[in-house]
Amino acid sequence: MLTATRQAHILNSLRTDGEVTVEELAEQFGVSLSTIRRDLNTLSAEGLLRRVRGGGSIEPDQIPFTDVERQHHPEKSRIAEKAAELVAEGDVVIIDIGTTTALLARQLRGRRITVITASLAVIDELRDDDVVELIVLGGAVRKNYNSMIGTLTEQALAQIRATTCFLGTSGIRANGTISDTTGMEVPIKLAMIESSQRTVVLADASKFPGVGVLSVCGPEHISAIVTNDDADASTLEVLREAGVEVMVA
Repeated sequence: MLTATRQAHILNSLRTDGEVTVEELAEQFGVSLSTIRRDLNTLSAEGLLRRVRGGGSIEPDQIPFTDVERQHHPEKSRIAEKAAELVAEGDVVIIDIGTTTALLARQLRGRRITVITASLAVIDELRDDDVVELIVLGGAVRKNYNSMIGTLTEQALAQIRATTCFLGTSGIRANGTISDTTGMEVPIKLAMIESSQRTVVLADASKFPGVGVLSVCGPEHISAIVTNDDADASTLEVLREAGVEVMVA
């Protein structure tokens, strides 16, 4: 296999799994450990991955939004359908960024509700809907993840009082902490929570524990979570004990 082809396969593995080890890659491609290390060093120098001890990882922000959309798509679709059942006529809902939340927006088309969002993907789903009232939060465009961020977004959220916030997440830790990978997103998520009567987290089973390294909030700030039936049972029990309603799609 050509070096360039092997390195392309390494990046595809990272986009799927988030992290790979030198040993796994060497076995997969039938090459030496030193060959894989050179590949990882080359890709790291090009800014395509982050070198970690024993392997490499890729930050979620580096994964194209369209690639993330394809991951666990059936599971995310079921979560979106279940979450849409929580929205009543006349509700004001805040929809966070993310691929599952974009699928939720699709489920809400034609509903007499108000949707507030900083997600370009959600905007794409609803901007031509004649029934949904769509309010777009301003900010700097984060092109790779189809969202808007910054103090303008936070300031706008401070003036809003919503019925429900539908929150995306990069991961849910064993103690029930909701996490994210991007420091710029954390204050926006907190502002969404503060502006809403209840907060519902949308998280497929792969988000247990996921890849988030930054704490957003503890389970005491969450009203409910919509997830899959194969999500980590012990974490779900921790959430239930904290008073979070666990809904399985």
